[in-house]
Amino acid sequence: MSLFGTTSGFGTSGTSMFGSTTTDNHNPMKDIEVTSSPDDSIGCLSFSPPTLPGNFLIAGSWANDVRCWEVQDSGQTIPKAQQMHTGPVLDVCWSDDGSKVFTASCDKTAKMWDLSSNQAIQIAQHDAPVKTIHWIKAPNYSCVMTGSWDKTLKFWDTRSSNPMMVLQLPERCYCADVIYPMAVVATAERGLIVYQLENQPSEFRRIESPLKHQHRCVAIFKDKQNKPTGFALGSIEGRVAIHYINPPNPAKDNFTFKCHRSNGTNTSAPQDIYAVNGIAFHPVHGTLATVGSDGRFSFWDKDARTKLKTSEQLDQPISACCFNHNGNIFAYASSYDWSKVRTPGPALYDPRRQSRALGSEGLGLSCDSSQGAQVSLGRSPSPACNRKLQGFLQWFWGFSTAFGQNPEHRKHSASGHYGLLCCWVKKHRQAGGCTL
Repeated sequence: MSLFGTTSGFGTSGTSMFGSTTTDNHNPMKDIEVTSSPDDSIGCLSFSPPTLPGNFLIAGSWANDVRCWEVQDSGQTIPKAQQMHTGPVLDVCWSDDGSKVFTASCDKTAKMWDLSSNQAIQIAQHDAPVKTIHWIKAPNYSCVMTGSWDKTLKFWDTRSSNPMMVLQLPERCYCADVIYPMAVVATAERGLIVYQLENQPSEFRRIESPLKHQHRCVAIFKDKQNKPTGFALGSIEGRVAIHYINPPNPAKDNFTFKCHRSNGTNTSAPQDIYAVNGIAFHPVHGTLATVGSDGRFSFWDKDARTKLKTSEQLDQPISACCFNHNGNIFAYASSYDWSKVRTPGPALYDPRRQSRALGSEGLGLSCDSSQGAQVSLGRSPSPACNRKLQGFLQWFWGFSTAFGQNPEHRKHSASGHYGLLCCWVKKHRQAGGCTL
């Protein structure tokens, strides 16, 4: 049986990305656009693990769906299947063998999507939206970890409707990451907790946040022995912290750096400061990518404390990113992210601009110059969906904290489009840069 059994593809069949060209300013670097993208903002992306032949990309969106594409070496992107929640999908992850995808949603549930049968079943339940989901594969157990705005961290055996374990959080879970045997959870009120997962999950340490503003994203990094040794933490204030768990010299080894600001790190002039929406580490080189509400992605070498490259600016914020398992494809989502909103006064943001999900080059690497083909994209949510989204944002008060706006005043009366792109790494680039 094929990976997807009887495929229920969505949209049109895959189209070669190396055909016609597009000059649309939504894609200034002419990266490769994925076909049949979601109909609303994309909140999460994840590539398949190395145990699965080929490259499959999963994206969850505010259209309540999660979609899967096969990304072929030829540049063809083939829509494979999709599943639905009854609320926006906030996080996705894969099982270690690549046979299943796990999804977390604002409908207060998490689901397990069996790709061979193309069936999804509910495996978790919370009392509030589920913000994060991760698969844990330990020598003596396997489970799914979910973090929620109900201030709990739950661990689930997918064969049971009851959690294996429930850990209380000091506040709502905003972001998390897992690389066995470490888990890091960042909460509202700048909470930061490290868990150890050996034998059974337990709290290892609570850390005073190195950042002064609300946490937005977190990613664990490994040492030269391929073991998790620390994490990068991004905030709404255009800043990233590099934090080691047990550094020889904490004052020297741990540091923060500015990013996603209107005029770089030049502090002599006024700056527009943007949220860091996502962080991803390159699986081979250990360098990292950050994406932000300024519509740019940047590549960094944390060991040399150097910026390697910054992208051209897109006409939309970048809301999520990920590398594939060998680091030669970097996917990023260009989507409306509520950082610029309509208010009772003049519009700060024109939602009619197209919002897409894009893919680009590996960190410190140059990519093919081939241009993506134009695709047909769907329309924005209905007024009923907009009202539901507006009401839901009252839950996510972090947006209000981040941008000084009352969520009740937010409007999303857009008639825009959404999508995905990818491009392939061809050779290593020796990149100079500025000191962090």
